[in-house]
Amino acid sequence: MRNILLATAVILCFVFTGFSIAIELFWLAALFFVAGGGIMGYGIKINKNENT
Repeated sequence: MRNILLATAVILCFVFTGFSIAIELFWLAALFFVAGGGIMGYGIKINKNENT
């Protein structure tokens, strides 16, 4: 369940990144891009720890 929520959060961050670029709020796009990368990294870290 946690993996599904993390995946959904990452997808939403990148969708909001595209939306922010479309309305020309580049600082918000950068914020969402960094947040999406951070959430994705956290999910990868969790997955790596579960598999070892």
